[in-house]
Amino acid sequence: MKQGSHRVAITGIGALSCVGHGAQGLWNGCIEGPTGIGPVTRFDPAPFSSKIAGEIRDFDPTQWMDEKATKRLDRFAQFSLATARMALTDSALDLDTLDRERVGIYIGSALGGIAFAEEQHAAFIAHGIKAVRPTLAISVFGGASSCNIAMELGTFGPNVANANSCASGAIAIGEAARLIARGEVQAMLAGGVESPLSQLAFGAFSMIRAMSTRNDDPATASRPFDRDRDGFVMAEGAGILVLEDMESAKRRGARIYAEVLGYGTTNDAYSMTSPRPDAAQSSRCMRLAMDNAACSPEEIGYVSAHGSSTVLNDAGESKAIQLAMGSHRPPVSSTKSSHGHALGATGAMELALCAQTFSRGMLPPNRNLFHKAEDCDLDIIENTPREADVRRVLSNSFGFGGINACVVLGAI
Repeated sequence: MKQGSHRVAITGIGALSCVGHGAQGLWNGCIEGPTGIGPVTRFDPAPFSSKIAGEIRDFDPTQWMDEKATKRLDRFAQFSLATARMALTDSALDLDTLDRERVGIYIGSALGGIAFAEEQHAAFIAHGIKAVRPTLAISVFGGASSCNIAMELGTFGPNVANANSCASGAIAIGEAARLIARGEVQAMLAGGVESPLSQLAFGAFSMIRAMSTRNDDPATASRPFDRDRDGFVMAEGAGILVLEDMESAKRRGARIYAEVLGYGTTNDAYSMTSPRPDAAQSSRCMRLAMDNAACSPEEIGYVSAHGSSTVLNDAGESKAIQLAMGSHRPPVSSTKSSHGHALGATGAMELALCAQTFSRGMLPPNRNLFHKAEDCDLDIIENTPREADVRRVLSNSFGFGGINACVVLGAI
């Protein structure tokens, strides 16, 4: 990255998703299938036109924290701590060998602890203030994620949270990488966490007709770039990466998944829900990330698309990719077709997948592509993985409010 002389390595991956957990579980779930989408069971979805989601049904917080912590933390914070510990274990990084004042946390989340807040509001309406858990005030803000991780791991460096809609996780990783590149910190745990499956939060998105209503066939409901796409499928999820100064990682003999080469972010300044029709700022975001990586479009071997499966956004992103890449047509896929759209966490989950493409020699597929849309003229990896030896990948994350974030990773 151009911001400093320090290179940035990805040495650990933690992930929770409806298709599998950890680096291996997330990868296998997206490569082998089936998708993790099914009927909503967390609450009664009867009032809503959309009744499907990517629920995580096999999460056991006691694998990652003691019983006292499970009672103190809501699901959002539990996801955060479990995924951070998973990433740290995967990295084999011993924090005692570092200056803990130069280790930080950066977590993004669109909705934070809103599901827990909704649950406690229902208790308040039904039974009054004495029925509300005293942890409510310290659970609902986005920083509850990063702060709980810092307290549990004992890190004293920068501790930051953002709520930049569906770009939150990618922005957290990009900004954390900048801190390392500038030499301000030695390591960061960075990513996105989302636990949005509550009746009101889910209903809010259903009300604006942003989500798929293919309730009779949930497995194929998320159809990025397909002619018949009808909205995204909401999901739970978390992705946290361990980022380290490259030289420090090499000195300790770390397994290095990838290098963070470039990062860019822009804003459409157009609409809260729709992308700019000219795709000017989303395409500029991609070019900024490539420029920051000192990388030409022709060097990009794969684009991990935001690909939300909404009519306007898929068409807009297709146009943006074409503008940014010029005559180059890299392979493209959206793994939301497998794990659904975990809002602010998804960009981090997708970067966790991108980081693994170099060693695995394979690119994840865009599932459920039955009829490629005419307004999505891209080289899409249709339905099955594609073998490829790539050296540079670009990951896109675009969110409500016109927030765009792109990250370029490179092979070591």
